[in-house]
Amino acid sequence: MAYTTIDKHKSHFNTILYDGTGSLPRAITGVGHSPDLVWAKDRDTAYNPQWHDSVRGIDEGAIYSNATGGNDTTYHMDSFDTDGFTMGSDLDAINGSGKKIVSWNWLAGGKAPTQTYKVVVVSDSGNKYRFRNSTDTATFGASAVTLDLQEGGTYTFDVSDSTLNSHPFVIGTAANSSEYSTGVTYKLDGVTKTYSQYTSGFSAATSRQLIITVAASAPALYYWCSAHSGMGGAINTNASHGSSNFDGSIQTLVSANTTSGFSIVKWSNSGSSAATIGHGLGAVPATIFTKKVSASGDNWHVGHHKLDSSPWGDYVILNNTSGKSTATNIWNDTAPTSTVFSTGNHGTFTGGSVTMAYCFAEKQGYSRFGKITTLGNNNNAFEFTGFAPQFVMLKPIVNDSWSNFYIWDNIRDSNLNDKPLYANLSTKEAYYGGSPASNYAQIDMLSNGFKIRRDGNWGGGGDGQESLYWAWGQSIVGSNNVPATAR
Repeated sequence: MAYTTIDKHKSHFNTILYDGTGSLPRAITGVGHSPDLVWAKDRDTAYNPQWHDSVRGIDEGAIYSNATGGNDTTYHMDSFDTDGFTMGSDLDAINGSGKKIVSWNWLAGGKAPTQTYKVVVVSDSGNKYRFRNSTDTATFGASAVTLDLQEGGTYTFDVSDSTLNSHPFVIGTAANSSEYSTGVTYKLDGVTKTYSQYTSGFSAATSRQLIITVAASAPALYYWCSAHSGMGGAINTNASHGSSNFDGSIQTLVSANTTSGFSIVKWSNSGSSAATIGHGLGAVPATIFTKKVSASGDNWHVGHHKLDSSPWGDYVILNNTSGKSTATNIWNDTAPTSTVFSTGNHGTFTGGSVTMAYCFAEKQGYSRFGKITTLGNNNNAFEFTGFAPQFVMLKPIVNDSWSNFYIWDNIRDSNLNDKPLYANLSTKEAYYGGSPASNYAQIDMLSNGFKIRRDGNWGGGGDGQESLYWAWGQSIVGSNNVPATAR
């Protein structure tokens, strides 16, 4: 059995360094994949750490991990590219002339996602189509919804359910008419058919599929019944990333990398009630970062499976130094499942606001999200991750003024890692015992984990203080994804 499903961590997560030029547009390459999340920070100037993601898209700009603001359209990308990203106008904070910049980059669903939807027909003021993410028939979304499909994505509509027998499901460029054929394949009982063969033979077939690969700059599309009007709805073909997800009580837009356990979720909240949110991972998230982006004034709420014995009643706030907090209106006191996570009636998740979630599941040999207890000395606690960390973020959960989110990576610094940046601060890169700032936070990144080195009040200090951590990386592995013993 393979030690890990990750062939190469740089295909899913990578840290890169670059020097700012002050000129735009500016293309950054060498990431190793087309990133869906770019978290970038000027290392030697006090600028906000910026998040850019492909699901909000280039027009929505930056959000800041140290702030309560919503989308800042002043700072935006021009594109997320095959091997990096291109910065657009006014990105001096991560492209200032002569500045040293770090960028941490994650791949979610990428440029060519695949998705299968199961379709049924229901009676809802007339016959209507409904969708489900899989062949699970337990629940379906609302009737005749607007679908979001990503340009470059391939979508299989399983229309085999008996409720469709007399309702051939098709796609067109107008409601109830005008067949659209670009990138479309029709199949009956596994055999490819023409449009006319598909519609005429539809009712007699046992298995039926319509498969579409959405072309770049596709026109406005609609799904409809070739025999009856009024059953379907519109299809948004998005240059931004993400596809409709129907697993939760609210329809979401999701870009998911099930191999590495990372998804980006966007949704519009409705009312003031608790809800379930489909995340697309196909595995249980171990940690979730949420942020309302449609308005300012709201904190980042972070869930973590090691917060306590019932972790989904607790949370930490990414943009400040507070410790662990408890509230039933964040995660609704409900642990995530392999399809959904739960939200309560906090303002982040209610009142028509648009909210983002960044969800991570643990993957052996690649990512681990845990809790470490300090020993109160300079030869401090070791945490086994099972791989060589490339990125570690540590958050003391004691309530004191030192409880920052500390970030180290193995690209900016080798052992001893004493130059943290901070998710919750605009502060420039710091290291212990010298300019630009004295700092107590030191760790060693080792072949199978990390070790806290310098103690002090940087993490509450003392014996028995607890910190959450987030770690990504990978040991050197052979062709069978088993760690190599020599190289």
